[in-house]
Amino acid sequence: MTSVGAIFLPSMPPERLRSMALAADESGLEQLWLWEDCFKESAVASMAAALAWTSSVRLGVGLMPVPMRNVATTAMEAATLDRLFPGRAIVGVGHGVLDWMGQIGARAASPLTLLGEYLDALRALLAGETVTTEGRYVRLDGVALDHPPAAPLKVLAGAEGPKTLELVGAKADGVILTGGTTPDQVRLARERIDAGRERAGRTDPHEIVSYVIVATGDGAAERLEAERGRWGFPQGADVGVTGDAAAIAEGLSRWVDAGVDTVVLQPTADEPDPEGLVHLLGEEVRPLLA
Repeated sequence: MTSVGAIFLPSMPPERLRSMALAADESGLEQLWLWEDCFKESAVASMAAALAWTSSVRLGVGLMPVPMRNVATTAMEAATLDRLFPGRAIVGVGHGVLDWMGQIGARAASPLTLLGEYLDALRALLAGETVTTEGRYVRLDGVALDHPPAAPLKVLAGAEGPKTLELVGAKADGVILTGGTTPDQVRLARERIDAGRERAGRTDPHEIVSYVIVATGDGAAERLEAERGRWGFPQGADVGVTGDAAAIAEGLSRWVDAGVDTVVLQPTADEPDPEGLVHLLGEEVRPLLA
């Protein structure tokens, strides 16, 4: 069954998060996602607050940039959130925006090597293992969590290029596809993910999460087209859905048919009523996809 989520855009002030989280919880929306964009809002602090305010909605981070976070710190934070709010925290990591990583002096010469080493160590730590490794970037000496998750916590990773998709297929438990990924590009991404999984001998489930732009209400089509331009996507590119609940659900079926397990709706930058949109997605769109 397809899961449905929404994004709390980091362009919104942190104090707006509470009303968005409560709207997601009240509406029955399954997931609310956060972005740790530099230099806006802390994903972990935001997630902890939103989880405390709510009772059922799951909170996802898509994604935490690995160059700016020691893997032991990420493991401690993820494990703590999972112990406090069992089963409700979704952890996503990735390269981060390379220019931003350069701004903070953390840009890796080989982002692919760093991500691979990071995923191996993070998944092992969250599985309760004691980790010793001497990689190019990740170095741990007998590190283990005193309070690991009660069960191994899945780790998702962002990926876009073919090499990263294959790496994530081999080393992560799921992939986060960036906004602007068309249904046809989802199918191509699945091929690369599956190639990585086959090479690693993995047969366990691998979740595919994809961001899809959404606009509804007056001027929805125009706002979606403006959002395409804002992100530099080609005019008319199949990167979003518009209309009422039925039209949105029908449009999202293109991503579901392409193999997406979780569709996360990304509001336009000028969305006039983010909380209202969340209620629409939870109360009307989600049942149609289910």
